[in-house]
Amino acid sequence: MFNARRTPAGAASAPVLPWNGKLILLSALLYTLAFNLTFFIQELFLVLPKALTPGLQPTLFHNNHGWQGEHPLASLFQGTGALATALTGACCALLLSRRTGTRSTAGGLFLFWMAYSGLFMALPQVVIGALSTGSDVGMAMEYLRLGAGAKNAAALLALAVIPPFALWLGQRLLGVAENSAQIASPRARNRFVFQTATLPALMAVALIIPFRIPREPVEVVLLPVLVTVIGIAWIQAGAWRTTTTVAAGSRVGSLVYPLIAVLALLAVFQLLLRPGIRFY
Repeated sequence: MFNARRTPAGAASAPVLPWNGKLILLSALLYTLAFNLTFFIQELFLVLPKALTPGLQPTLFHNNHGWQGEHPLASLFQGTGALATALTGACCALLLSRRTGTRSTAGGLFLFWMAYSGLFMALPQVVIGALSTGSDVGMAMEYLRLGAGAKNAAALLALAVIPPFALWLGQRLLGVAENSAQIASPRARNRFVFQTATLPALMAVALIIPFRIPREPVEVVLLPVLVTVIGIAWIQAGAWRTTTTVAAGSRVGSLVYPLIAVLALLAVFQLLLRPGIRFY
């Protein structure tokens, strides 16, 4: 009934390559950077429309935003953050899809994680918005007077998009491989995705937490865990699939610049954004 795929000659006996600790650390740092940049974009675009609205006085913080004043559009503008992150993720996914030939491993991973963070930070908010009128997207849905049917349809659509986008991203991730042996067989691809995405993402959750404190523990931990698990599970599950992706052939560069970028962003979050920046 079904046509079985043939395993390429020699794939079953391909040597198991050693773990690349430098690649794991690089990916963890870049996910930390991408997650927090995406979160900043979300909060910034929650603030900017309010700053341009008469009667509203918004303030941007490192893990939230607030505003004073009243205006009917304030509820609608609670949805602009998720829209901004979704567009950011889509743009980075487009750039990632157009990468050809030998390119920087760090560059490919950064685009991968920006695309990942943008879409998987936005899509769950649609589902939550359909369930909770007090959430950001839920407030926007209330302003638009969406009924229960429209909300449920939006939530189901967001859930339906998650698996195919995650599987597509997983195939793009294989393109950052240093050599074809790393992605030559289903076992090799599973191993490569685990080293390049799954393990680094789980490690990065601990690195993301300092960007978010102080706040309620559920707010500090729940968001990075949710964003990480909801997509990584699908990416890892689909890693074995046969692919025509060609290894980039580039080597892992220095960890110094990604580490400096993460520390610099942490300083911005805790020293500049934590006290709050007024947009009025």
